[in-house]
Amino acid sequence: MAASDNPAPPKLLPDAIHHAVKPGAALLRLETTQSRQGLLDGAWWPRSRDVTTELPALITALTAHLGPITRVGLDASAWQDVPTRLVIDGRVVHLDADPVGDDTVLVTRGHNDHFALLVVPPDTTADAAREAMARAVRADNITQASQILIATTPEPEDGAADAAG
Repeated sequence: MAASDNPAPPKLLPDAIHHAVKPGAALLRLETTQSRQGLLDGAWWPRSRDVTTELPALITALTAHLGPITRVGLDASAWQDVPTRLVIDGRVVHLDADPVGDDTVLVTRGHNDHFALLVVPPDTTADAAREAMARAVRADNITQASQILIATTPEPEDGAADAAG
């Protein structure tokens, strides 16, 4: 089957949104296929490691597409001052400080419907972030989040490599 035979999944944010976004906004792409066969369900590019600032925008965006979010699992060592819960849009969202790795956030809808999102580090360049997010939302993705980030991180310039060595 040719690549042109597979139309782009609906409900992905258009690339133009990445040019207009301001610091503090959540950038999200979510796999919208019903099969959910890929390893990751989406990607998120927060602007900082302040979970109380970044998470509300993500939860609001997810709720619009998925319905109410009840829990978020994240690696507390990768975020600043993680509370046990936040009230977002009038709903309590419980935060679980699980060692899932700083490159993944686990989002729960209902009692047992989980979504795994790649977390693109805040200091990532726009081009690398877009590439990582695009890879994460592919329905056939079988690459771990950490490997996606490694593969999309630009090589250091020769001068930086020389200084490090």
